[in-house]
Formats: sequence, structure tokens, C-alpha cells
Amino acid sequence: MAKILYVVSAADRWTLNDGTTHPTGYWAEELAVPHKIFTEAGWEITIATPGGVAPTLDRISLGLAGGTPRKRRKVERYLDSISNQLNHPVSLESVDHDDYDVVFYPGGHGPMEDLAYDETSGRLLTDRLASGRPLALLCHAPAAMLAARNEDGTWPFKGYRLTGLSNREELFNRFARKARWLLEDRLREEGADYVKGTLPLLPFVTSDRNLYTGQNPASSEKLAHLLIDEISQKAA
Repeated sequence: MAKILYVVSAADRWTLNDGTTHPTGYWAEELAVPHKIFTEAGWEITIATPGGVAPTLDRISLGLAGGTPRKRRKVERYLDSISNQLNHPVSLESVDHDDYDVVFYPGGHGPMEDLAYDETSGRLLTDRLASGRPLALLCHAPAAMLAARNEDGTWPFKGYRLTGLSNREELFNRFARKARWLLEDRLREEGADYVKGTLPLLPFVTSDRNLYTGQNPASSEKLAHLLIDEISQKAA
């Protein structure tokens, strides 16, 4: 049985450039859809957050931005079915990435607030990338990469082909025009080989060595299946 570590933001707000905060957390589809796919594949899932704080659902992700009413109902029902796991995550500080076959970061604006600056997460990402074992980040979750540093201060993800929410997609959110920074910009500035799909909001995933990334919430299913295929091939 494969084991996967879900690293989820513990933030419940996103601080904007004018000092105001926007309520946020994890994005429903990005946590629920891969979780369901991994569970159906027989994988064992551990959810970890900074400090072991129960993660906050971004309610916007169950509104119009979350897709069709039918899709949102399915996602909400699934989140309810795993509520005990969500309400009792382990502390990120207590986990060892070597215990897991895959490390997976779902997104939402939460990572822009906490994981982008979290030293524990940054060390985990640095060590995981160096290990050569699968590491996956979805949508806003690549913001967590910004906290990663090699011992010499260099950025471990420099030169890696990767994706994450594009500037164009981010700016569909009116409040994002007050953001302190945009994810695509920061990833490029740090030296990532940032790529994105031809059209916004459609599924787009990419991989480079042991790093797997998805651009947006719509990429959730495709990224999960890519990881399952990779682990299955290695096992075979």
C-alpha cells in the first residue's frame, strides 16, 4: 500500500497589500478530488498542517467558483466524509517525509499566507526534492516552494519545469489585485522554468524529474492520476 503525506495550509486568511485580510484556507476541489482518487487506489493518507491546526475550508471554493452545483455537492459530501481526518491532522513538525511514497500539497490561497514562509515546510520540500522521490504541488501550493533553501542559500527548485496558478487566472479574483505578490511572478523571479496551459482554467500538469505540479483546481484529477501511474510503474 502506498503512503501519501498531504501537507495542507493552516491559514484562514490572506493578508493583502493594503493590510486588509481576505478569508481563505484550502480549496475544496484540490483537497477532496485527489484524496478520493488516492483512497480508491488503496493509498494510505496522512494530513499534516503547521502546528497540527485543523485546516480551514475556503468557502468560496464551494460557491460559483467551485464549478457546477452537482460538482460542488459531490465535493462537499466527500469533505464531510473525511471530516474526522481533517479535524485531527498531525503536526507538520512531527513528520518524516521518508516515511511516505508521495508528498502532496493541495492549494487555495492559504499557502500564500503561511507555507510560503514556513521553515519546517521549506526544509521538507528541500529534502524531498533532493531525495528523488515524488513531490507534487497544486495550484497555489507552489507558493510553499518559496520557503525552501539549500544550505548555501540557493533555491532548490531553480531551473525546474513547473506550473502553478497563472497571473491571468489569479486576477480573475478581484481582491487579488491587492495581492502583495503573484505566484507566477515569484516563481519566475526565483528561477523556475514556469510553464502554463494555452487557455486559463483548463487542466494542465507538468513533471520534471521527481517534481509534479498542477496549474489550477481543474488540474486536481489529472495530477492525482499522474501520480498513481508513476507509483504503479515504479512498483511494477
